[in-house]
Amino acid sequence: MDLFENIKEIMPRMSKGQKKIADFIMGNFDKAVFMTAAKLGKITGVSESTVVRFASMLGFDGYPEFQKAMTEYASKRLLSIDKIDISSNVAKKQPILEKVLISDIEKIKLTLDILDNDTFESAINIINSSKKIYICGLRNCMALAEILGFYLRNIYENIVVISTNSFSEILEQTIRINEKDCFIGISFPRYSMRTLKAMEFANHKNAKVIAITDSKSSPMCLYSSCNLIAKSEMTNTFDSLTAPLSLINAIVVALSVKNNDKVLKNLNEVERVWEDYQIYSVDEINKL
Repeated sequence: MDLFENIKEIMPRMSKGQKKIADFIMGNFDKAVFMTAAKLGKITGVSESTVVRFASMLGFDGYPEFQKAMTEYASKRLLSIDKIDISSNVAKKQPILEKVLISDIEKIKLTLDILDNDTFESAINIINSSKKIYICGLRNCMALAEILGFYLRNIYENIVVISTNSFSEILEQTIRINEKDCFIGISFPRYSMRTLKAMEFANHKNAKVIAITDSKSSPMCLYSSCNLIAKSEMTNTFDSLTAPLSLINAIVVALSVKNNDKVLKNLNEVERVWEDYQIYSVDEINKL
């Protein structure tokens, strides 16, 4: 069985400490593969013996055998171009453009490994069956919320993108949310407390809550019934939101497929309006 699939299958039976180890390995595999049991325990906040029991739970005789399996899995999973990013000595010599793009590629691959397809389908069904869809992403996640809202408006009528950093105004914009609606909260480190409180409010009003965040241990998962995980870490000043944006693109495509006729009708109407009102007219450009 695929190493990540094995971890995900056994995860519901793991202790809290073992789940921390699992989350770290799946989210930081390129680092975990080189760590000793003691180092892995220290970075995840558990004892070395917990790490050893984690390896045993996965069916290995001990941690060395588990680490060997991780190494073999890495050699099969990573393309030669990805291996550049594993070695810090080589990575330091990379041009910035190459280093950043390779890192983003790896984050998308990790997201694909971590994200459960059944959870994704569940989120799609929740969104598609909701009467009204609320989307909240603040600070660095505001652009993600706006992009998701922009494309969902081509499919559905009742889309509300929270466009304020004031918590009182967030409550005002969501005051009528109910059990027929869904609330999509988007937040990555550093997590937004206002987004979290808005998700708590939506949950209190019995709306279906979906979290788009970076791990199952994220506080955004406290009030959500469906957690979509996308990796966002960056070994530099700013986090990368490439993988979350790719996940949002997948959400839009999946919902478009479910509503193909409606989407085509809406797009044809939009194209007609654009043409009638010369939204994309080249007259002014030609004049210049």
